Amino acid sequence: MRHTWRWFGPVDKVTVRDAAQAGAEGIVSALHHIATGSVWPVDEIRKRQDEIKAGGLFWDVVESVPVSEEIKTKTGDWRQHIAAWQETLRRLAATGIRTVCYNFMPVLDWTRTDLRWETRHGARAMRFDLAEFIAFDIHILRRPGAEADYPESLRDDAARRFAEMSDEKISSLGRNIGAGLPGSADGYTLDQLLEKLRSYQGIDRQRLQSNLIDFLSQVVPVAEEVGINICAHGDDPPWPLLGLPRILSTEADYVHMLSQVDAKANGVTLCTGSLGARADNDLPKIAERFADRIHFVHLRNVTRDADTLPCSFVEDEHLEGGTDMIAVLATLLREEKRRRDEGREDHRIPMRPDHGQEILDDLTRGAQPGYPAIGRLKGLAELRGIERALLHPQYGLNS
Repeated sequence: MRHTWRWFGPVDKVTVRDAAQAGAEGIVSALHHIATGSVWPVDEIRKRQDEIKAGGLFWDVVESVPVSEEIKTKTGDWRQHIAAWQETLRRLAATGIRTVCYNFMPVLDWTRTDLRWETRHGARAMRFDLAEFIAFDIHILRRPGAEADYPESLRDDAARRFAEMSDEKISSLGRNIGAGLPGSADGYTLDQLLEKLRSYQGIDRQRLQSNLIDFLSQVVPVAEEVGINICAHGDDPPWPLLGLPRILSTEADYVHMLSQVDAKANGVTLCTGSLGARADNDLPKIAERFADRIHFVHLRNVTRDADTLPCSFVEDEHLEGGTDMIAVLATLLREEKRRRDEGREDHRIPMRPDHGQEILDDLTRGAQPGYPAIGRLKGLAELRGIERALLHPQYGLNS
């Protein structure tokens, strides 16, 4: 596989050279400073490429070209935003980019209640605490109708948790949940978040699915024309939040998306951490089913507090948690061999060690939450070790 590393640009406290020293071959990045719904300027794309080359690597994957709320709801300037997305694909292709990741999560991107939860050995990890999230929804955000979305036992647990919260805890919970895309300057106050939620009134799961298919029907032909693969990241966490539908949470969700716009350029970002937060998602099976359409991989593991849906979970070490990472990697390596045998240019699937626990000097570096230097280095080293073992000529998949 092609080992990549997410980099948020010059503001990132983990540098491209750090990534190269950690063993990365390429960089995953985006132009976070360009407003959502706008065309990415060619000079800004080339500037980012030059910044990455100066550190000794190349820009392999765009993560992500954001999909605006207007596109997701098909309101306001959604047509202009789709046109901007199409033109951005053309410009990225002209500068050599061949893989673009995106997501279709309404309002919130990945959502956690704690960005630096302390583990048993003193590392810091991201955590989703269900009781805290419900307490935020009902008692802090005060979303109309929120109580009806939860059973009495969870409401009672959330009420007890809220009663114990300090003012600082309430503020930090609001900041953590209201944060925008990783690396962006976006984010929501409580009032802004409520206003965004109101913009989805009348949009149920079926309608959001339809809006995704309409979007793909317009951008996939452009991707095919210019030679780019676009790949949808799953919902994180993979269940409805704040009364909003989620439509890329299960194997069946991806079957629907891929069958409705059946083109190789329309593919999957396989995120083992996002999908792995659901006990009913079998990640090795999902990897095998969609192998031909997997264009990008996030390797991450989570440990669930329970197998119920929804549930609390923490982002564990890469080889711990509920996902059989060895089985997933074996499936992906078999797919790479199949692609090589077919002579496909995209036979090496880009992957990155997704997130990571803050350990050692990470604890004082203050990097983007979830993206520490040493924690990701550790994860990448572990994943590379599995890959090398699986491919060993005497014992591995190539034997």
